[in-house]
Amino acid sequence: MSGRGGPLRVSADGSAPVDEVWRRYTTPSLWSAWAPQIRGVDHPPGRVVAGGAGVVRGPLGLRVPFVVEVVDDEALRWAWMPGVDPVRVRMRHGVDPGRRGSSAWVEIAAPQPLALAYAPIARMALRRLVAGGPLPSGRA
Repeated sequence: MSGRGGPLRVSADGSAPVDEVWRRYTTPSLWSAWAPQIRGVDHPPGRVVAGGAGVVRGPLGLRVPFVVEVVDDEALRWAWMPGVDPVRVRMRHGVDPGRRGSSAWVEIAAPQPLALAYAPIARMALRRLVAGGPLPSGRA
């Protein structure tokens, strides 16, 4: 984990292939299978696209709107801005080849207390994202 002077970066390595991790990362209907803080996502079917928008549903009825800023399939990078005024967070995601499969990461640009509080949750989600085999809870 890093973040001095810029966004806080959290990463995890796992055995899932890079293309599978990218698919899981960019398909909102799959997010709740690997990110336990997400109960569901209201988003058009399919993958994220630049300019696309939706709502992440979290615990206790929390609903957080988001806008996707950029998606780069060649570089395996995408960024979005979840939140509501006055608290908006910019999150940049990526997938890289790992030693035994893949490495996924997120950079969290938010007020430091918020980024630090979210980091352990993000780390747990990333570990599930890059894990080999079927997604947790049996979702495809």
